[in-house]
Amino acid sequence: MNRFEQKVVIITGAGSGLGQSAALQIAKEGAKLVLVDLNEKGLETTKQQILDVIPSAELLLITANVAKEEEVQNYVNQTVEKFGKIDAFFNNAGIEGKQDLTEEFGSDEFHKVVSINLDGAFYGLKYVLKVMKNQGYGSVVNTASVGGIRGIGSQSGYAASKHGVVGLTKNSGIEYGQYGISVKAIAPGAIMTPMVEGSLRQIGGDDWEKAGEEFIQPNPMKRYGKPEEVAYLVAFLLSNQADYINAVVIPIDGGQSNKY
Repeated sequence: MNRFEQKVVIITGAGSGLGQSAALQIAKEGAKLVLVDLNEKGLETTKQQILDVIPSAELLLITANVAKEEEVQNYVNQTVEKFGKIDAFFNNAGIEGKQDLTEEFGSDEFHKVVSINLDGAFYGLKYVLKVMKNQGYGSVVNTASVGGIRGIGSQSGYAASKHGVVGLTKNSGIEYGQYGISVKAIAPGAIMTPMVEGSLRQIGGDDWEKAGEEFIQPNPMKRYGKPEEVAYLVAFLLSNQADYINAVVIPIDGGQSNKY
C-alpha cells in the first residue's frame, strides 16, 4: 500500500515514541518525510530505522523547539522550500511533565508543559494551515490524549494542554474544511512509549514495571497499546481515505475512556 507516494508529510516529535513509529509506517508507504524534534540524536535514530527498511527514502531532518514560534515557522518554510508543498502534518510533539496535585504543581512546570503541548500545536497549525489553504487541500492529525477528554489526576499542565489541543482540533476543522483540509486528533491512552515509561517511573520509582502492571488492570484489554498500533491509525487519518473525517477526536486506548 502506497497511500503517500510522492506526498510530503511533516512529523513533529519524530525522534521517539509515537512520532518515530508513525514516521516509519508512513515512510513504508512512500512519503517524503520532514522529521522535526528537539532531540537531534533521536532524529538520527529515526532516520536510520527508516533507511534500514527503505534505503531510497527521501528525508529532511530539522532540529527545532516547537514552543518557539520562529522555529516552527522555520521548519514549515524549510519544508516548502525543499518540497514545494505539505500534503499532511502529524502535529505530535509533546511532553507529560511532572506529576503532582494542582496545589503543588509548579507554575513554571505548568507553563513549560503548556508551551510545548499547546503553544507548539497552535504554532504548527498556524503555519501549516496557511500553506494547505493556498494549496486547496491537506490533512492534519494532532496528538491529544485521553487526558484531553477526561480527568486523569496529578497532571494539571498535561490535562490543560491536551484539552486545549482538542479545542484547537475542533475549531480548526470547522474553519478549514471549506478549503479541502481535514483536521482531526488522536487521543492515545497508555501506549508503551518512553514518555509512558517515564510516567510510570514517577509513580513507582525502581519498581515502575510493577506499578505498570497495576496501572493497566482497569483497562478493558488488560494491556498497553503498541506504538505501531497508533502509527497505523495516524497513517490512515493522514491519508486521502480519511478526508471526510474532520473536527473529531479519536481515542485509541483499549476502550478505557468509555469505562465507568
